[in-house]
Formats: sequence, structure tokens, C-alpha cells
Amino acid sequence: MSNTCYTDDVRVSFPFSAIVGQDEMKLALLIAAVDARIGGVMVFGDRGTGKSTAVRALAALLPPIAAADAGYQDGSPRKGKAAVPFVDLPLGATEDRVVGALDLERALGAGIKAFEPGLLARANGGFLYIDEVNLLEDHIVDLLLDVAASGENVVEREGLSVRHPARFVLVGSGNPEEGELRPQLLDRFGLSVEVRTPQDLKQRVEILKRCDAFERTPEVFAETWQRAERKTLKRIARGRDKLAGMTVPDEALGFASQLCVAVGADGLRGELTLMRAGRALAALDGADEVTVDHIRKVAPMALRHRLRRNVLDETGSTVRIERALEEMAA
Repeated sequence: MSNTCYTDDVRVSFPFSAIVGQDEMKLALLIAAVDARIGGVMVFGDRGTGKSTAVRALAALLPPIAAADAGYQDGSPRKGKAAVPFVDLPLGATEDRVVGALDLERALGAGIKAFEPGLLARANGGFLYIDEVNLLEDHIVDLLLDVAASGENVVEREGLSVRHPARFVLVGSGNPEEGELRPQLLDRFGLSVEVRTPQDLKQRVEILKRCDAFERTPEVFAETWQRAERKTLKRIARGRDKLAGMTVPDEALGFASQLCVAVGADGLRGELTLMRAGRALAALDGADEVTVDHIRKVAPMALRHRLRRNVLDETGSTVRIERALEEMAA
């Protein structure tokens, strides 16, 4: 059972606000939409739980952006507005298809060395989604994370030297039972969330009803959710506006550091992500500054994928984080 719905009408996306449950995943995506510097979102969980549906829905919800910022073609200026890109990266994609390569048709036909943009170029200004990222070759994942962090793709091959913008929110999904992502790579994702097949009967029935309504009349279904979508869009816009001026008091910073020490998170990436995610959440909430409660709320998604395995403690990462939060509150 899932939030994954299908329709032949590709012009209409399932509304983000209509997705049942999966609150942590939706919050992580909203945080990334407010601050792309978070470093992407990794979604672990069962198949058919609405992972790609949620990302595609959020991309469709966001307002159009300047055409010059939506994808990268050949560097020529473009006017007007364009939809926020959503690019699905297939598992079998070669490095050339991902980063771009020499345009062989123009090279052979006209003798011109020209750049053929890859998937990273198409994703500029939007979302790059990778299903089963844990099955992708490590060097491709490493490359994606490097570009996502720098916001720029550099291609130097076959006599070409091209540098172009590649600013996107990277979203990966996977099932740990089918292969784990190397800890060094996993740590570089900003947030990590877990999704499960709903076990609540009422929730499952509601998912069925909404999927059926969407498949029958997608335009009518989307219209009924317009008000909720506008509310979500307004929340994102407010968050983006407030982000730059959002302050993080020493109390919140101290709490973040104390928590990272308590759970044994390596390095400072966890604390930096806690700070950035807390700031984005506070902005989404319309707060004037980041509080300890904001840090608490984002702690599991910012830290669960950064913890070492403890042979003396077989409890999951989320439980260890929640236990540390309870001890700090005592």
C-alpha cells in the first residue's frame, strides 16, 4: 500500500498536500526546499511508499523559476519562466550521461567540438531523484554529492573544458535490505528519513480513496487540494524569506553540540546540519529564532545516518537519538 498513484495525464501531478502520512519525509523535503545547502535527503524504506511521488509533487508545487536558471542547455540566455525541473536518474546511467560529454553528432557532422549537457545540467534549479541509490556505483554517487555540494559541474574530457551551474536538491532512496550505501557517502547526505508501509487500516483506506480519485479525474482531485497547496507554498516562500535573517542562539548551538557528543557522531557535519536544518524549520514555522525544540525535531533526520554501530548496543540509530534526547531533558 502506498501513496504512489498513476495517471496517463502527465500534466497533473499528485498534490503534495494530499500525500497521506509520511510526515518526516515531507518535512525533510520542505526543509531542503527552503535551504538547498542542507545537502540533500536520503529516504530509506519500503517500496511503493510514495517516495518519488512526494519529490515530484513538491517540484510541481513550487512556483516557476527564471528560465535561465531552469536546467542548463548550452549557456545561451533564455527569457521568461520555466517549471522547476524534476530529473529521475536511472540506475544504468553512464558517467557521460550524468555529467555530459562531447556532442558526437556535431563533432562528426560539422567538425565542431560542442558540449552535450547531461542529467546534472537538466536538474539545475530543481530536484535530482535517484531511486535505489544504494545500488548505484560508488564513484557516480561520490560525483553527484560533490556537484550537489559545490553547485557546479566541471567537465574536462575529449578536448572539452566546460563549467556550468548545477544547483539542485539531491534526493536518494533505497531499501537497506538490498544493499547498504558506504558510510562515507551516506554521511554526506544532509538529512536521512525512514518510511514504512502504513499499518493503520484507516490510513491505508484513505490512501486507496485518494489514489482512486486522482486516477479517475486528476484535474478535479488537484482542484480540491488547491487551497492546501497554496498554504504549503506560502509556508515555503515565508521560510525562504526569513532564512537569511534567522538567528541561532548559543543555547540552541550548545544543545546541538551536546547531543552530537552524547550519540557519538563523528566530525562536525552533524552539528552543522542540525544548525542548518533547525534554522530552516524555524523559518518554515515563522519563528524569529531557532529554539532547542527546533533542534530536537530535526535531530533524528540530521543524525541517524551518522552514528557508528555499537556492538554493545544493537538498538537502531533513531532509538539511540531519542534516548539521548530524553536523558538530556531529564
